[in-house]
Amino acid sequence: MSQAGQGPQLPMRDGVSASVVSVPPACTLNVLDFLAARMPGIARSEWAQRLQQGLVLQENGQPALPDQACQPGQRFYYYRNLVDEPVLPVQARIVFEDDHLLVADKPHFMPVTPSGRYVQQSLLVQLKRLTACADLVPLHRIDRETAGLVLLGKRLHERDAYHALFRDKHIHKTYHAVAAWPPEVALPHVHTSRLVPGEPFFRTQEVAGQANSETRISLLRTAGDRALYQLEPITGKRHQLRVHMNALGMPIEGDLFYPTVLRGPDAPEDFSKPLQLLAQSVQFTDPHTGQARVFESQLQLQL
Repeated sequence: MSQAGQGPQLPMRDGVSASVVSVPPACTLNVLDFLAARMPGIARSEWAQRLQQGLVLQENGQPALPDQACQPGQRFYYYRNLVDEPVLPVQARIVFEDDHLLVADKPHFMPVTPSGRYVQQSLLVQLKRLTACADLVPLHRIDRETAGLVLLGKRLHERDAYHALFRDKHIHKTYHAVAAWPPEVALPHVHTSRLVPGEPFFRTQEVAGQANSETRISLLRTAGDRALYQLEPITGKRHQLRVHMNALGMPIEGDLFYPTVLRGPDAPEDFSKPLQLLAQSVQFTDPHTGQARVFESQLQLQL
C-alpha cells in the first residue's frame, strides 16, 4: 500500500492523504473479502464499517460497495485511521517555511510518517493539517525516538533536487547526544565501521569488513560523569549514531535498543525517559533559491 500517485486527485482527510491498494491478477473476491484478506491488520468489521460510510473509493472517486466484485488491476483508495490512537505529550513546531520548503522541530517519540500506533500524531499528518499542503513530503527521516529538525518539501517536482543534497553529501547535519563520559576515550574522534541489519530485526550491528559508515564525535561539555557530545554523521545508515556511540562504550542515555534491548518497538512508551539524541542543526544551499540555509533546533537535551 502506498500514497496515491497518478490516480484521482482525492482530497486529504484530517491531514491524511489517500493510500491505494491494487487488486492482483486472478482475484475472485468481493471488495470486503479482498480488503480483509489483503490487510488483516485492520479488522474485517472495521473494513465493513468504512465501506458502509463510503470511506473506500474507486478510481472514479465513487464509493466502493462491500459485495462488489474485484477486477484484476483495479485500485481502491482509503484513508489510514486508527481507533484509540494515543496522544503524544508534545506537538511539532514549524521552524521555517517558504514556497519550497518546510523545516520542523520534531519531538521525541513522534514518527515522521504514519506508522505503527500513530497516524494523526505523526509529524507529516500534523503538518499537512496545519498547512493544508497535500503535497508535503519528508526529504529525509530521523528515528521516531530522536528529536529535532526534519526537512519537508512542498512541491513534488522539486524533491529530487533536495534528495540530491543528501545523496551527494552537500548537506551538513549536526546532532547532540548525552551519554556517559569515559575520560579514557580520546576526543574528537572519527568512528568508521561496517553496519548491517542485526537481530532482532529493528537493530543494526557492526561487522568486520569495509566501512560503510562514518561519524565525527566531539565533546561539548561535561557534567560529572556525563557529557554532551556533538555528532556529525558523514553517512546516513540506520541507527548509525546510536551504534557508533555504543561501540565506544558511550551508549546514548535513554536508548532502549543499545547495548541491549530493554523493550520491543511496540511496547508502551515511557515519555519521561526519551532518547537523549537531537538533530540539532542543518546547513545547505537551497537548490531552488540559491540561498545559504542554516537551521537550528529550539529543543534541548537533559544534561
